[in-house]
Amino acid sequence: MINKLFQRREAPLLIILAALVTIVCLLQPRFLSPGNLQSVLLWLPLLIIVALGEMAVILTRGIDVSVGSILGLSGMMTAMALRDYPELNIYVAALLATGIGAFLGAINGGLIAGAGTPPIVATLATLGIYRGLTFVVSSGKQVDDYQLPRNLARWSIDGPFGLSIPPYVVWIALIVAAAMHLFLTYSRTGRDWYAIGGEPDGASDRGVPVRLQTFCAYVLSGAGAGLAGLLYASRFGTVNPASIGNGFELLAIAAVVIGGTSIFGGSGTIAGVLLGCLLLGVINVALAVLNIAETWQSAVYGAVILMALLTDDAARRRLMKGARHK
Repeated sequence: MINKLFQRREAPLLIILAALVTIVCLLQPRFLSPGNLQSVLLWLPLLIIVALGEMAVILTRGIDVSVGSILGLSGMMTAMALRDYPELNIYVAALLATGIGAFLGAINGGLIAGAGTPPIVATLATLGIYRGLTFVVSSGKQVDDYQLPRNLARWSIDGPFGLSIPPYVVWIALIVAAAMHLFLTYSRTGRDWYAIGGEPDGASDRGVPVRLQTFCAYVLSGAGAGLAGLLYASRFGTVNPASIGNGFELLAIAAVVIGGTSIFGGSGTIAGVLLGCLLLGVINVALAVLNIAETWQSAVYGAVILMALLTDDAARRRLMKGARHK
């Protein structure tokens, strides 16, 4: 049983996570203070939801580097709607943010699955377009916390049944993760995404609608980023067009790859993505606790992605070598 546990791709990540927490605690004991744990807890839901959508795209051998800009545009448009229409129901606003994100993701999917544009080229282009539109629709002005409904802010403070730990944003992320696990495991679309990533030509020969399913993956990725845009407003209160969503594409891709999802498509687990998000969350807070400059954060994330890619490539080579020997 122990051997099977350590054969899972998530096992090394658990060991790294435990080692990192131990080292940081030894260097700075206040790392496990309630305030720092709360910071990790509130930072994770945004990343988890965006990363789960990114996972769907990567499973199909794609990439979506526009998710940060989708988060920014969706979050800004929804925050403006809540500001201008105070009577708007908060759950309707959540649907609005998700719908805007899905529409933006559909544009990506149309360019990639319909027009045949390479994913990195298409989503790099829309990254710039969506980021520019965020400034255009907002006229470069931020939405302040006092302009947003109080019940939105309370999503990051209160939890169900009168409990504050964990708050609603954490429950939302866990529900999305559970739904994504069921979707990938039991739905035909989920199985098709694994098949497309594993062998695109073989999937097509078996009757998998490759273009349609690829399109759906990008729609889901956009929808997740859109919902995260509203959660961003809940978490930070102020929605600034210059900062909302910046860098989330790097974080999402890092979390997915670190969690064991193959960048070459066809394999990955929800548990792995959650652990990848948790590791990045710990790193994020650890850098602050250890008084390491924020300018180093991107370098650290990039190094972690590189290590994950090298590990993934080594694992693929071992599998190919084992298959040849058989």
